[in-house]
Amino acid sequence: MMQRAGAGLALGLLAAAPGAMAQDAAPVQIGLIAPVSGIYARPGQVMQMGAELGVQDVNAAGGVECLDGAPLELVLIDSGDSVEKAANAAQRMVADYPDLVGATGSYLSSFTLAVTEVTERAKLPILTLSYSDLITERGFENVFQTSATAGAQASIALPIIMDLAEAETGTRPKTVAIITDNTAASLSSVERMKGGLLDDLGLEVVMEETFTPPLADASSLVQRVRTSRPDLLFFLPTVISDANLILQKMQEFRVKVPTISFGIAIAEPEVLNVMDASLLEGVMSAVANWGAKGQEELIARLEDTYGEPWMTQNAISTYGDMWIFKAALEEACSRDREALGEALRNLDGGPSRYYPGGTLSFDEKGRREGASLTIIQWQDGVPVTIFPDDLAVAQPHWPSN
Repeated sequence: MMQRAGAGLALGLLAAAPGAMAQDAAPVQIGLIAPVSGIYARPGQVMQMGAELGVQDVNAAGGVECLDGAPLELVLIDSGDSVEKAANAAQRMVADYPDLVGATGSYLSSFTLAVTEVTERAKLPILTLSYSDLITERGFENVFQTSATAGAQASIALPIIMDLAEAETGTRPKTVAIITDNTAASLSSVERMKGGLLDDLGLEVVMEETFTPPLADASSLVQRVRTSRPDLLFFLPTVISDANLILQKMQEFRVKVPTISFGIAIAEPEVLNVMDASLLEGVMSAVANWGAKGQEELIARLEDTYGEPWMTQNAISTYGDMWIFKAALEEACSRDREALGEALRNLDGGPSRYYPGGTLSFDEKGRREGASLTIIQWQDGVPVTIFPDDLAVAQPHWPSN
């Protein structure tokens, strides 16, 4: 079962796997700063699962060989559910854990923007799966974005979605409604869309609404979608309860429009607690990462260990982060965080194994080079990867309305 931990707790994973090397060397501490309380607790808990499995596997493989087989040690810091709490948590992290060499987190882009203001001053290298373009636009030297940015994801995903619609229906959509929350990643995606991408694709925005999570009532939002009669609905929530509320209201008002989401709120297992899987059939979402072809054994371990029915981006990306840290630590051959930052900036880790597209290397902004995305689709009660082709586990089909 899942190992729960409170704020600022070093997790005992040093000898978690049989066959590990002697690993008498002192552990190398890696922080995970993520929300494990409040309305974003669920994604943070799944990040913890991925990080724990990653630490186990790195340690089972001999730890950091260059440091006499030193094992990784995960330190969990609860970022809470607001920007202010996340900033305070980052302050605690750098003050209470001076031996931290690196960190990963923070899930929501708004939190990551605040957290990295603190980690940059402390020269603590941090990996993040957060999407916002702003995260790596500030000239920071120690922030590394493993996901494609929100703007890049929109640029990659929308042409694919339009081509799929035309291939399966014979017609390219002409109009779109947009419902988005006001978190940083969602706003970055919409900014890129409205900054020329929709015009390039011949899509007219007939309705747009931005809300602040959590929603209390989705009636007016869904009424506006119904009256605008779009060919597509772009749907960008980051809170599971908001996704549920809007989808339930669409069902109640019988609003049937092909729905394309961005992010994972619509594909978390909890969605099935309040909705019949048949209502989600065909719904697609563009996400930075997802469990995919070639990762079947890891996905099965996640289910066996934690009871997770599938692997979301939060688990697979954070798992992969532990391997990036191992590779960079081998290059740095040092416990010094500035040396690790330099190693990450110059990392040449070859083809990406746990992230879609690109390589395990970062450009001058700290963005993973060649990062792509996955497109997932609800099929038979499970959100499965349908793009890119080399990672897909199922063929796509256009959502019927």
